[in-house]
Amino acid sequence: MHLGVDRQLSLSDQQLGELIAHGESASVEFKESLGGSASERIEEAVCAFANDLPGTGRPGFVIVGLADNGSPVGARVTDRMLRDLTSMRTDGNIVPPPTLHVEKRSYRNSEIALVTVQPSDSTPVRYKGVVHVRVGPRRDTATAQDERILNEKRRHGNRPFDLQPIPSTTLSDLNLSQFEFDYLKKAVSPAVLEANDRNLRQQLSALKMIKSTDEPVSTVLGILTIGNSPRDYLPGAYVQFLKIDGTDLADKILDSEEIDGNIVDILRRIDEKFRAHIMTSVDIVSEDIERRTATYPLPALQQIIRNAIMHRSYEGTNAPVRVYWYSDRIEMISPGGPFGQVSVENFGKRGLTDYRNPNLSEAMRVLGYIQRFGVGLGIARRTLKESGHPDLRFEVDTNHVMASVPSARRQSR
Repeated sequence: MHLGVDRQLSLSDQQLGELIAHGESASVEFKESLGGSASERIEEAVCAFANDLPGTGRPGFVIVGLADNGSPVGARVTDRMLRDLTSMRTDGNIVPPPTLHVEKRSYRNSEIALVTVQPSDSTPVRYKGVVHVRVGPRRDTATAQDERILNEKRRHGNRPFDLQPIPSTTLSDLNLSQFEFDYLKKAVSPAVLEANDRNLRQQLSALKMIKSTDEPVSTVLGILTIGNSPRDYLPGAYVQFLKIDGTDLADKILDSEEIDGNIVDILRRIDEKFRAHIMTSVDIVSEDIERRTATYPLPALQQIIRNAIMHRSYEGTNAPVRVYWYSDRIEMISPGGPFGQVSVENFGKRGLTDYRNPNLSEAMRVLGYIQRFGVGLGIARRTLKESGHPDLRFEVDTNHVMASVPSARRQSR
């Protein structure tokens, strides 16, 4: 059933009533609550609706507070329930992150929660490594043919830049051993892999590393994630690191390095660089026991640099991510300003996120560099506070985002 609801509009009360009256369908699923295993089933449903296997281009709906026959169960829709439903977008279980909207509604004088899921432009979408699809009114695991359809849909859809093909590339530009023995095993559930009869090209295509099995040219994602030499095709795909003896860029440079390679290489090497420059001060005066304090907490720096690499623009710029380590602060500068619903005005607002590179975000989640979407800067801020640092400072415009990490306050004795 099509109620004339497109990707922008919300359901009116009349449309909502008609939707429920028609029962569960290819675009509607009912759940009584979030209790027990229901939250997992809801995330599977969100994954299936995001995949939009029939190619309707219209949203799917999960309605919490209804029995299978559409009758209200008298559920209490609390703020906690709405937060839990909203967090399914960013908990890292569904990748790439789905676009969904959660709201409290009323139906037959009872409370219900309505989750509206938009079709993804970056299919296939996975929940815990499994592709779920909607087959009529029932949810199922995607077959090999289903995945081929989703891959084909992605090829002809409005792809984000990180899924654009790079025409001059071949499979020799990708580290296929890294893909097969590391990335693939982390991205796809063991049960699916065990039953998998797909060849290497099909696996690369399903995980968006190449355009298709028929056109095995690398995508931007493939080059960034498992590329042998990403800068050959994306000149700005590196980190420029400078350690400066002073507070100004014109002061003496103590260490300079261009850190390049694929995402795994860059993040490993930048972590090594951070560890090498984090000095530990020793306090043996104020207490009987020797106390060592790092000048900067490594987890905070890791979260900030990962955000910079994940959210930067790789399109239309040759600029790298820059890390300038001064004597009184560290500045990390990411090319490309805010994206999507995040603007210069609302940047940093709690709970507000968007993804310029949704598939790169997915890859970084698969590789273990992100546990949960949208919380990296929050973790960094908390870690800095616990370590005695002032809060992060941001400079944001349409062309870049700079995060400044001040050094720790001097502790009085």
